[in-house]
Amino acid sequence: AFFHPPYFLLVGIPGLEKEQFWIAFPFCIMYAISVLGNITLLLIIKAEPGLHEPMYLFLAMLAFTDLVLSTSVLPKTLGIFWMGSGEIGFVSCLVQMFFIHTFSSVESGVLTAMAFDRYIAICNPLWHSSILSVTVVVALGSLVLVRGVLLVSPSCFLLHRMPFCQHHIISHSYCEHMAVVKLACGDTRVNVIYGLFVALVVIGSDTILISVSYTMILRVVMRQPSTEARLKAFSTCASHVCVILAFYVPALFTFFTHRFGQSIPPYIHKMVANLYLLVPPMLNPIIYGVRTKKI
Repeated sequence: AFFHPPYFLLVGIPGLEKEQFWIAFPFCIMYAISVLGNITLLLIIKAEPGLHEPMYLFLAMLAFTDLVLSTSVLPKTLGIFWMGSGEIGFVSCLVQMFFIHTFSSVESGVLTAMAFDRYIAICNPLWHSSILSVTVVVALGSLVLVRGVLLVSPSCFLLHRMPFCQHHIISHSYCEHMAVVKLACGDTRVNVIYGLFVALVVIGSDTILISVSYTMILRVVMRQPSTEARLKAFSTCASHVCVILAFYVPALFTFFTHRFGQSIPPYIHKMVANLYLLVPPMLNPIIYGVRTKKI
């Protein structure tokens, strides 16, 4: 029998316990904007037949992913900050971890699919509709979701099989894989190596594919004869590049500080880890809503 604590205690942001009450207000506003923005995007895309094109279907997937991501973290975080209700059941903690990591992987995959869509739209515009038919878009979306579920599930099962001794305090505001692994007693090497493997597979493969797409796009754009054509192509990609940076910069920061950032104060690390699940979901609908004429 494996010993599991009945619950874990989420601390919130260690080092900022006194300020948490106030930090919760901007978090709450960001969450509200993200929910409103993403639901609005989904409704607009559903209602407008003119928006049933690959780019907007991927955008709808992104909006849905953002809703799941921010909702799997934020209500609980606000509960910790405002009411000090940091307890989370063992199984609930694993479920939250599953959703956070699966949908982070999905978000990364959808951004990659969007880069591929931009690449075809700019480099092979005549083939765009035949290559990226609705069936292909749905297939890509399903593939990205299946990849996330298949890659993240084993880390949850591995943790479920670990014994946990007396440690049940998580110095974080949500159940994050490495934060939970650190509480297990026994040999966690497999968990750590598998976690690294998943992160490298997802972030590694996606960033490479995105970079390749954008390198090809740049080559085509720079060959455009007129400045106007170049600017038009750049502006099509600008919003996507902003979204990519908003997602990957904090993601990589969080990932590396966990492994190598012992000198970085814990509260900075935890703040960034929170913002990484809050800022992209809030910015995506704004960036796309403002920059896309059709929306």
